[in-house]
Amino acid sequence: MKKLFASSLFAAGMMFTANAATASDCGDVSVAEMDWQSAKLLANVDSILLGRGYDCDVTLVPGGTMTTFATMDQNGEPDVAPELWINAFRADVDAAVKDGRLHIAAKSLTDGGVEGWWIPNYIAEAYPDIKTVNDALAHPELFPNPSDSEKGAIYNCPSGWNCRISTSNLFRAFDAEKKGFALVGTNSGGELDDSISKAFENNQGWLGYYWAPTATLGKYEMVRLSFGVPHDNNEWVRCTSKPDCDNPRPNAWPKSEVYTVVSNEFHKRGGDAYSYLAKRGWGNGTVNSLLAWMIDNKATSEEGARYFLENHEEIWDKWVTPEAAAKVKNYLANS
Repeated sequence: MKKLFASSLFAAGMMFTANAATASDCGDVSVAEMDWQSAKLLANVDSILLGRGYDCDVTLVPGGTMTTFATMDQNGEPDVAPELWINAFRADVDAAVKDGRLHIAAKSLTDGGVEGWWIPNYIAEAYPDIKTVNDALAHPELFPNPSDSEKGAIYNCPSGWNCRISTSNLFRAFDAEKKGFALVGTNSGGELDDSISKAFENNQGWLGYYWAPTATLGKYEMVRLSFGVPHDNNEWVRCTSKPDCDNPRPNAWPKSEVYTVVSNEFHKRGGDAYSYLAKRGWGNGTVNSLLAWMIDNKATSEEGARYFLENHEEIWDKWVTPEAAAKVKNYLANS
């Protein structure tokens, strides 16, 4: 009987040790908090769910699309890129996945992203003939340049975003400079948003790159222009998405694929935490409404993440294990 009791205690102890090891397997996790609204929000959702639900020690690290991918591909850091828009470097991502350096966990945006060049709706209504990029380029006077009154402006993405490369190449492909335009760079997603806000406040024209889902497109009605040509993937890979391509040709944006990408090291050790990332994804409507709430309430990304978790359990509860869900609910109720 003593031997049986001792054996039972030993087995219980081993089970406790195994459970404790499983709970702590997640360990340190670095999550890229990239510099646009939806990515910041998702990074903070991941931070709470991984930290509170799976006992991960989460660190949020700043990054841009290209810089985050490059450091993950070369150094395996950060561990997680929650919302990576991969159109401009899909071949590089495919190569990294094929070689086992990186892994695609799931679609971040289940509806996909929307990218292109946009103008305000009031410009489209006042000038109904403007339906394509070339139509807009015929009217530099409608899209004022803040630093050069003699030229129109096409607003570009911040440095470090893959869309900066594509927009720069399309600017040249459509001979925009010869048509009276200058390419206006921005330093951050916030600065790009501000340029749109100012245009709407002053009822002025605006032309440039933008994307969805965003709070800005929820607040300001914009029209996406046609590039007047179908998407040519071979040309996109050959030139449109390549820095300093010599002879870019007119092209259209492909359907935007947006994924959660993880390092090989985290893929191997992540366990249930990785399984969460492999299930986690949300629709553009959900994201737009959350971002609009954040704007209306002047909320931070962390506050937006908490608002989502407190008000949309029906969405995130499907992503996590019952044990993780219970931990997160307890955290939200007591903090």
